[in-house]
Amino acid sequence: MPTRSQPASPSPGGRMISPTAIGAFALLLWATLPLLTAQARRLPPFELLALSFGVAFLMGLPWLVLPTRAAPAGRQPGSRGRAWLLAFGAIFLYHALYFYAFAVIPPAEAGLLAYLWPLLMVLFSALAPGGSLGRRQVAAAVLGFLGTLLIVGGAPQGSPSASSAGGQAGVVLGYLAALSCALIWSGYSVANRRHGEVPGTTMVSVCGAVALCGALCHFALETTVMPDAGEWLAVLLLGAGPTGIAFVAWDHGTKHGRLALLGVLSYGTPLVATLLLVWFGFAMLTWTLACAAALIVGGAALAMMAPRAPALPRSA
Repeated sequence: MPTRSQPASPSPGGRMISPTAIGAFALLLWATLPLLTAQARRLPPFELLALSFGVAFLMGLPWLVLPTRAAPAGRQPGSRGRAWLLAFGAIFLYHALYFYAFAVIPPAEAGLLAYLWPLLMVLFSALAPGGSLGRRQVAAAVLGFLGTLLIVGGAPQGSPSASSAGGQAGVVLGYLAALSCALIWSGYSVANRRHGEVPGTTMVSVCGAVALCGALCHFALETTVMPDAGEWLAVLLLGAGPTGIAFVAWDHGTKHGRLALLGVLSYGTPLVATLLLVWFGFAMLTWTLACAAALIVGGAALAMMAPRAPALPRSA
């Protein structure tokens, strides 16, 4: 992976790929995350976590032999460890909650709620030291909140798997889990900016640790479900893309690319993801769902359009 002194990666034709384009590739991969998760939602959350990140770790092992440059002079020795713990905590918690949400609430609603993170990412940066919260950003937060109310208020009183996850209480927890995903990933995306000197190959070991912890939680808390052929395919695709290379790409993009532009590009991801769910029969495109998506995506766009938006923190 490129370091901070190498802002772009050479393509096979010799041209340089910008860090922003690499980060945008992660967004493209994440558009398939709800679809693949819905395909494998019969599997318990921690089992799916262990399997998908296990695949990601095995596929990423060759990257660990790539040479990396030493940290710049003046860097604290513990910086890499803090960056590793930040990534591990965010990725483990996000996906444990994400897979749980998909197991107990409709996939389209779970995906949209989790994708409040671009809006929250802008709001968190505005509330950071030196930032300010403008009227447009407040209006954007209101739009996102209204979209959330539409999703939760228009939700069915149960779901096919609710009985196995605590009934109606499990459904409520599913919505809270999806909302927590948005908080976790927005906070991580902003905080990760401070660790630009840490190479992206670190994410391979993070994936391995997430898979191991997922397996331990699975054997302690869940009953193993043997995946069928379609679920194995979903697990392999998850590990190869949305829970694999996407994290390396996003790690590099958020550290070295134009984070504001990545925020703008991220608005289209929940729409593409929702359309994929509808196309493959995992969701119905209702007026409520369409309006909720418009409010959430519109709120995020309005937040980014705010004049004199505060700069997101860079590496210290």
